[in-house]
Amino acid sequence: MVFQAFLIKYAEIGIKGRNRYVFEDMLVSQIARALRAVEGRFSVSKTQGRIYVKAESDYDYDETVDALGHVFGIAGICPLLQVEDSGFEELCRQVVAYMDEMYPDKHMTFKVMARRARKNYPMDSNEINRQIGEAVLEAFPDIRVDVHQPDVYLNIEVREMINIYSEILPGPGGMPVGTNGKGMLLLSGGIDSPVAGYMVSKRGVRIDAVYFHAPPYTSDRAKQKVVDLAQIISRYTGPIHLHVVNFTEIQLYIYETCPHEELTILMRRYMMRIAERLAKENGCQALITGESIGQVASQTMQSLAATNDVCTMPVFRPVIAFDKQDIVDIAKKIKTFETSIQPFEDCCTIFVAKHPVTKPNLNIIRHSETKLTQIDEMVERALQTVEVIRVGE
Repeated sequence: MVFQAFLIKYAEIGIKGRNRYVFEDMLVSQIARALRAVEGRFSVSKTQGRIYVKAESDYDYDETVDALGHVFGIAGICPLLQVEDSGFEELCRQVVAYMDEMYPDKHMTFKVMARRARKNYPMDSNEINRQIGEAVLEAFPDIRVDVHQPDVYLNIEVREMINIYSEILPGPGGMPVGTNGKGMLLLSGGIDSPVAGYMVSKRGVRIDAVYFHAPPYTSDRAKQKVVDLAQIISRYTGPIHLHVVNFTEIQLYIYETCPHEELTILMRRYMMRIAERLAKENGCQALITGESIGQVASQTMQSLAATNDVCTMPVFRPVIAFDKQDIVDIAKKIKTFETSIQPFEDCCTIFVAKHPVTKPNLNIIRHSETKLTQIDEMVERALQTVEVIRVGE
């Protein structure tokens, strides 16, 4: 069957009260953005608590559903048959033809679920249920009614047009991107940080990203790997400005000046400082990291407290309580996993101490930083030479 329209269902947006229109309008905008990547012309409209996508030319069904499946805020995608109100007899004929084409194997159960949003329609919902059901049973003797656990829910919505649908394809859920501010994601080439960006964006947060590059200790291929990860998650998050910071000078200076067991914490603190500067300059309200408690030395309670110490804005850690396998499962779902496991080192893994401190004393860490008398100048140089790569535009 060739569908010329889709009904878009949302979930959490429906309980937003007087502000619901703000979330609906943003969802309409995000849907239109996603469909620009699909061949064909579409219109996206909002009416009577419903959002519709209508094809205005030939289009690729699978590509369209895939694009809609990357839009946060969508709970369900319903391929839709829309018909004019040409009388109930004609409606029955249309429904029977729909069922015949949608379900070649008629050995199944169904239930009609009518909704009469247009109250001047001459039949109420129960009458529509009963008579549509009778028409389907008469046309297909192998089909049976099951009002409790049917194989197929046949939905009939009587509005200006009459909507007929029985398939609800799952959407990603969440809230439309752009409805809950903006955050700066510390994006490495690993598994965790792309998942963290995805999860925060699912709550409506628009994201930019920062990557700390350390040439020649990290290759251009390592940098490209991060760009590729940003490209993948931008299908969900929308366009991302990826800020590439040259961190080599700072890393070497810390390596040469401070105790090696403190390297990871000290480098992380300066990453957070730089990320926060970039976040404030780009209108972000929070930092986002892929840290998971206890996973590595820099992610113990004491280490996280030491890195938080240098931040004045909130730090969101959406995978903080996840097992590694939980994170891997999401990475596979959003298709970042295969890119993340490519064997190109990021700058964090080059300067790792053999025995990093796992319970850093904050006073000792602060004292070690007093030895870094030239580091403020290095931070300024790093900020002045940031490369910004626009991804997903």
